[in-house]
Amino acid sequence: MIPYQIIEKKSRGDVLNDGEIRDFINGYTDGSIPDYQMSALLMAIFIRGMNTDETLSLTRCMLESGERMDFGALPGFIADKHSTGGVGDKISILLAPIMAVLGVYIPMISGRGLGHSGGTLDKLESIPGFNVNLSLEEWRKLVMEEHVGLIGQTGTICPADKKIYSLRDVTATVRSIPLISASIMSKKIAEGIQGLVLDVKTGNGAFMQSLDDSRTLAKSLVHIGNGYGIKTTALITDMNQPLGKAIGNWFEIRESVLGLQGDGPEDVMEITYALGAEILQMANPDLSREEAIKRQKKTISDGSAFEKLLKIVALQGGDPKVLENMETYPKTRYRESIKANQSGYLTHIDTMAMGFAGIQLGAGRRVISDRIDYSSGMYIHKRLGEKVDAGAEVLTLYSNDENALKEVKKQLSTSLSFTDSPAAIPPLIVEKIQ
Repeated sequence: MIPYQIIEKKSRGDVLNDGEIRDFINGYTDGSIPDYQMSALLMAIFIRGMNTDETLSLTRCMLESGERMDFGALPGFIADKHSTGGVGDKISILLAPIMAVLGVYIPMISGRGLGHSGGTLDKLESIPGFNVNLSLEEWRKLVMEEHVGLIGQTGTICPADKKIYSLRDVTATVRSIPLISASIMSKKIAEGIQGLVLDVKTGNGAFMQSLDDSRTLAKSLVHIGNGYGIKTTALITDMNQPLGKAIGNWFEIRESVLGLQGDGPEDVMEITYALGAEILQMANPDLSREEAIKRQKKTISDGSAFEKLLKIVALQGGDPKVLENMETYPKTRYRESIKANQSGYLTHIDTMAMGFAGIQLGAGRRVISDRIDYSSGMYIHKRLGEKVDAGAEVLTLYSNDENALKEVKKQLSTSLSFTDSPAAIPPLIVEKIQ
């Protein structure tokens, strides 16, 4: 079939066969199918969906578009963690050095911002000089010697997904279970890992806002991982409010450093330890969850996890001194505060609106070619269920674009709701899928 016929077939809701998916993905990867036709197919998939066989075919095509790593000769457990994306989610930056100190090999291939959610690569690149574009050989050496390497997709690891990922970000086709599943799992399988823990977000700041959709996505991801012989579990975690207090690239690096220094927000540390316990128990099934968390906490108290982060930053070309003295980082020219217009209990946060507001402030991309302002972002000072007095500062916004700052302040002034009595707070960790 020609591309037009495949697009039309999926737009009718018909099932694409393996050959049709393969031809289209290969054609887009080699440049014979243009962006506008790929965008049309992505929208058709977004609206019409894909069944299990189609999703597996898409995953396989993305995986086979590049090479797969082989770390089988390493004398330890090889694992990774991945989040489906949210607001303020900086867990990878804490978890990777913690796991490395504890002897787990973490060959982490991360992504950039997608839709309203920030990307690990963009956060890492806010550290001056940090290079996420290592060659595969440089990355392999780093993983073998230091137990961890943090890079983006190279031209040879799932190149099909790399092209499609950027297109999804700017065509409003992010929230699709088959597209998310194929994108995440092709990269993770290509890493050559033995274990994978997934942080599947749910709530108004997640791509999957209902628990049913989050559960469906989690099951899809776990099914693919287990099918490829990878020990895979998923934790469904709450995203009805930002994770931690910091939103924005450098702000989230700063909060991650504070976490590794023993001063991180409780919710950030709870999810970090929970995901880390899953990995440690995959590596050693006899290890109790309590002991797995205890071992992680020790890497914080003795400073070894922070030292590992500093070393990785230096080895990947970054400046570790800025992490040791974070007040030296460039500040934005403009700052605004949003204050509570009434006293009461904070009962609702429009978390997705905050994610998009971060992009307006300069912390993300509206189009593929946009440059990010790493020092822009915001802090949220109150949590759901917390008592707030009228006039108390709830959000602080930072940007080098004064007009954008004023516009965001206007928009976010209605993103918070208060009531006279406290409402039920959703649990941070909702359930486990395996």
